[in-house]
Amino acid sequence: MIEVEPTIAVGICESRENLQIKLNGPFLLGDRQIVGPINLRASGGNINGFNEEGQGLSRREFLATPVAGSTFSISDVVIGVNFHWERRQEQTFRGNLRLQVTSDGKITVINELGLEDYLESVIASEMSPQAPLEFLKAHAVMSRSWLAAMLARQEKQPGPLRPAHLPGGEIRRWYGREDHDNFDVCADDHCQRYQGLPALPGGQAAEAVTATRGLFLTHAGEICDARFHKACGGRTEDFATAWEDKTVPYLTSVSDTVLPHPPLQTEAEAEKWLLDAPDAYCNTNDVTILQQILPSFDRETVDFYRWQATYTPAALAKIIGEKTGRELGAICELMPLDRGPSGRIHRLRICGSKASLVVGKELEIRRVLSESHLLSSAFSVFTERDPSGVPVRFILRGAGWGHGVGLCQIGAAVMAIRGRSAPEILQHYFQGSTLQKLY
Repeated sequence: MIEVEPTIAVGICESRENLQIKLNGPFLLGDRQIVGPINLRASGGNINGFNEEGQGLSRREFLATPVAGSTFSISDVVIGVNFHWERRQEQTFRGNLRLQVTSDGKITVINELGLEDYLESVIASEMSPQAPLEFLKAHAVMSRSWLAAMLARQEKQPGPLRPAHLPGGEIRRWYGREDHDNFDVCADDHCQRYQGLPALPGGQAAEAVTATRGLFLTHAGEICDARFHKACGGRTEDFATAWEDKTVPYLTSVSDTVLPHPPLQTEAEAEKWLLDAPDAYCNTNDVTILQQILPSFDRETVDFYRWQATYTPAALAKIIGEKTGRELGAICELMPLDRGPSGRIHRLRICGSKASLVVGKELEIRRVLSESHLLSSAFSVFTERDPSGVPVRFILRGAGWGHGVGLCQIGAAVMAIRGRSAPEILQHYFQGSTLQKLY
């Protein structure tokens, strides 16, 4: 297992033809010291540009190291890529700035820094840095553990393992977090949110990271692959619903309550669950609580515990065709084939007038049925038909936000507000795990 704090290479953005950088203080570029705004362009396999003093830059790759704690800012960084909250931000970072021209002839921006500094930004990006300290401490341990487990897994088995197609044309795909060639981890929801220095000063992110420095979740002598999501919808999900067909003992479904809700086993149970709004830690619409724990753009999603999406058959056929490349004709039926214990579907049959298609797993179902992504795959389908029985509208009644595996961020934050400690929160969501200080 890990013994010293590693340095992490974080991919901030990729495939940029033009790049605006502000060096907020001096940086060393080879034997030169540079500072101020720099406008860069990828051309002829090199990164070319000038700083405000007229000094030219032209090289295939450059590494700029900060002097005396200088920071750098990048304009137009895309966050929430392909999700419904996608937008652009200017972000400011600590650590080294590495720029590379990759095989597409464009620029990749990489930030190199220590794991603990990285974590301070992660937990202030994933949630509000004004969230309860015990929750942020739990998040720091979890995010530290996930990253170390991911890096160890990548060393053992480089490259993604996610079958795309099965016999009979079934699509079965999951999205791993090891498919970055030029850096360890990306800065967006695909891995963990990393949006630079917190925009709001005075939060508790730094205190949470310092208080838990070098502390990891472990199980059976290995660091836990500690997954997390925004809101489980009342019950978390098994690892195999979203990723490989295997049991991970500390990533099994748990009830997001003091008094447990039983796992869902039938379609009738799932429908009843999804039409109801049972008590759970993440079942809150308290504006004061949500302002305390969520970043501003996450608060735009108000119906996360129970939600609804509506489609006409034509609109749904268009989305499915664009996402899968399959022509199914008019959509006639959406039929859940397999669900996990939280109600999340991991095999869905889509029946059309020309052809049918089976899609899995959890995130692929969400992707195929939405222009961005459905909030989760925990939904029941209600079909409205005309007098002749032809579908005219599909209504999806759903629960939760995200894949549902591991820690429920909103639920965990509410647990902290109610007085639960970081170890209690972690033990609730990662049952059977152990806290272990490794450096």
